[in-house]
Amino acid sequence: MKYLYLTLAIITEVIGSSFLNASNQFTKLVPSAITVVAYISCFYFLSVTLKHMPLGVAYAIWGGLGIVLTAVISVVVFKSKFDVASVIGIMLIVSGVVVLNFFSKANVH
Repeated sequence: MKYLYLTLAIITEVIGSSFLNASNQFTKLVPSAITVVAYISCFYFLSVTLKHMPLGVAYAIWGGLGIVLTAVISVVVFKSKFDVASVIGIMLIVSGVVVLNFFSKANVH
């Protein structure tokens, strides 16, 4: 169940970040409202996750996967360009999340 809440936190954070970009500095009402609702939902789901998972592990997974998914949306939807250093950095973040989940004993609450 903790991974369901964490997944919902990640998805709503990515939605919030994507619509934050689309809000044009909060000058567009609908994207701005979606941003606010998504971030409130995100932090709610993250707080529920923290009942079952240590803060450091949950935040690393949430932040790492949020960065990766936001980067993908940035490229696909907003046509951003990535260079080799960006791709390597994102791969290192993913590697860190994998190490935390499969090799760390800190993932026990």
